[in-house]
Amino acid sequence: METNRSHIRAFLMLGLVMLFWAGNSITGRAVREDIPPFTLALGRWLIAVLVLLPFAARQLWRERAEALAGWRWVLALGFLGIVCFNSFVYTGLHYTTAANALLLQAAIPAAVTALDFAIFGGRPGRMHVIGVLVSTLGVVAIVFRGDSGAMMQLQFGRGDGLVFCAVAAWSLYTVFLRKRPAISAASFLLLTFAIGALAMAPLAAMEAAQGQVVVWRPGVLAAFAYVGVFPSVIAYFIYNRATGELGAARAGQAITLMPLFGALLSALLLGERLHGYHFAGMALILGGIVLSALALIRTK
Repeated sequence: METNRSHIRAFLMLGLVMLFWAGNSITGRAVREDIPPFTLALGRWLIAVLVLLPFAARQLWRERAEALAGWRWVLALGFLGIVCFNSFVYTGLHYTTAANALLLQAAIPAAVTALDFAIFGGRPGRMHVIGVLVSTLGVVAIVFRGDSGAMMQLQFGRGDGLVFCAVAAWSLYTVFLRKRPAISAASFLLLTFAIGALAMAPLAAMEAAQGQVVVWRPGVLAAFAYVGVFPSVIAYFIYNRATGELGAARAGQAITLMPLFGALLSALLLGERLHGYHFAGMALILGGIVLSALALIRTK
């Protein structure tokens, strides 16, 4: 019974993660004319490192032997989940629509399930597969506004290719999280965020050399503060922990909540109206996640 409660809490906390990440996508799109993409990523990870440093530095020093022993996986996970994913997403948002980006990211649950099976032999149950399909249908309903004809008009370009690369990177990150060294969550995040900051520094310098500079204003400062704390420190901590508890496939399915929260945030912050297809999509997304949660509980 306690295990089931723990799993339910993990699913609920993943909802909070997706809310923060939906806000991250909206922020990245909103400031695309004010902050170059690699500069935004550099600021995000520098802020995250500075927030974590007072809490994790001493613990990391105590765990330095374990961290050094697993340095290959720390580097790989930092590269996939911090450097690749965010660079591709922020850059892709400069060239593609939010609808296309959301649709491509909806492929993450299926990609995680497939990679988990191919690499580690993970076998999802029938109800979990049905849950993923139902949630994906919900994403499609929201992205295409309930209009099947809109699917025929969908076009893919440079930005979509970049977002697809982000999908591949995040799916691999989720699957390989089980290989992270046996160090505390704070130590692991500090190391991977530092990898992200170091990787972004030369790319941000290149943007500056090309004349791409930050247009400083209060909204830009708020954007840096938001992306550095909520979708970074808080969200990654919860996501990594939930992945360890629920497994890669079920944690990855929570990605389908992002367009749901994106629609709600757009209505709240941008004054956009919610329509019937929004509510139909929300019902399908939540229904799919409930099916996966029930499948997990029944296997215990």
